[in-house]
Amino acid sequence: MLPLLLVSMDVSVLYFAIPSITADLEPSSTQQLWIFDIYAFVLAGLLMTMGSLGDRIGRRKLLLIGAAAFGTASLVAAYANSAETLIAARAVLGIGGATLMPSTMAIVRTMFTDPGQRAKAVGLWSGVMTAGIALGSVMSGVLVEYFWWGSVFLVNLPAMALLLVLGPILLPESKNPDPGRFDLLSVPLSMAAVLPVIYGLKEIPSEGWHASYVVCVTVGLLFAALFVHRQRTAASPLISPALFRAHGFTPAMVLNLISCFAMLGSAFFTTQYLQSVLGNSPLEAALWSLLPSVLIGFAAPVTTQLVQKGVNRAYVVSAGFVVAAGGYGMLALAGTDSMWLVLAGAGVLASGIVTVMSQMMDLAMGAAPLEQAGAASSLMETSAEFGGALGMAVLGSIGTAVYHHEIPASAPAPAHETLGAALAVAQELPGGAGTALIAVARDAFTSGMQAAALAGAVLLLGAAFLATATLRKVAVRESESATPEQVPAA
Repeated sequence: MLPLLLVSMDVSVLYFAIPSITADLEPSSTQQLWIFDIYAFVLAGLLMTMGSLGDRIGRRKLLLIGAAAFGTASLVAAYANSAETLIAARAVLGIGGATLMPSTMAIVRTMFTDPGQRAKAVGLWSGVMTAGIALGSVMSGVLVEYFWWGSVFLVNLPAMALLLVLGPILLPESKNPDPGRFDLLSVPLSMAAVLPVIYGLKEIPSEGWHASYVVCVTVGLLFAALFVHRQRTAASPLISPALFRAHGFTPAMVLNLISCFAMLGSAFFTTQYLQSVLGNSPLEAALWSLLPSVLIGFAAPVTTQLVQKGVNRAYVVSAGFVVAAGGYGMLALAGTDSMWLVLAGAGVLASGIVTVMSQMMDLAMGAAPLEQAGAASSLMETSAEFGGALGMAVLGSIGTAVYHHEIPASAPAPAHETLGAALAVAQELPGGAGTALIAVARDAFTSGMQAAALAGAVLLLGAAFLATATLRKVAVRESESATPEQVPAA
């Protein structure tokens, strides 16, 4: 859980550090964008490669290599004296993160061969990952408030040092006993498939459906087709096509993607609502956003107990989607002064989604052969990256379209772009004109959030029916007798 917590925290740890970094290193606008985004892009692009590599060389070995790289890059990032150095360090952090995330789940899969124990471990894994993203932004705000921006990276060092000391003692080694040749051509193909799609989808919510972003997504999909063809024809593929024939694995991937679509799609609105509509400072907004995480702590354990007591997994997952749809329904009812309703809706949504995610990860990892645990984990996490980016693109675009429609034609041109731009313009307008524009812009943004929430609720209700149809005959596995190849820890 330790490396997973830090990797998930690093996704959001720069939320409040960017202004201090900008003042100190004076990056260009493009450099600032890459400082923030390079970590997630590299991580997403290398997940499949690192998952497959761990199956070949050993998951514990890859975990410890990744921990050493992550710790070293954190130290370089903390004391970076130029934007270029910080971007390079963040890229290495992404490489380290790509080794750590699939390794942790693969090790869980091989350590816990009893389905009941594994289900509990996977539930904890899902909760820690979700909580880490929320905690990262808050920790960033606190550290920048009392120390300097580099401190947000230094917190990684003690944890990674502890992992490097205790990992060889406590964690068993496991790997595929007959992995075959490593397919080098699949590595650039997988990155070319993932990175353009993720980039294009991430830019669409803020920049619109410009031709360049549509081209990025299209190019990525073409490379994805080539990657799939390569996996089906190579003698020793990076990702075995047999994984998708494992009972329940493909539905688990699809439903996991939909879950992340809903989770990240809602976050696009709730973070802006707390800051720009309600007027909270970034740190206040981050602290308030921790409240929905309380419900997450109960969701996965309760779900695990229900499944282990004989409730059909399909109905539990469907119920999770219905609960999440209810959370979106609460967001659809929010006005411009509905903080408690929004926080409650976000909490209900998150608890429903974590219910689904924990069950889908457990189903996928149980269906996957032990020797391919790393590849299976990396596929699930890649589907999560795609789902999150797609959710922000689709729901963000719905909200933006409604916002544009609601803003009066007489408003200044920048106010038609985003709520943030409208608030900035309003500060320069005289007297009541600025106040009126702020009120109109906040109403328009809230209307966009309501429309996107309704779309999200409809999608999740559809996912509930899909889960019932695809998972009803997928039984909870009996206790497994097979064990992975074990390599002595010392």
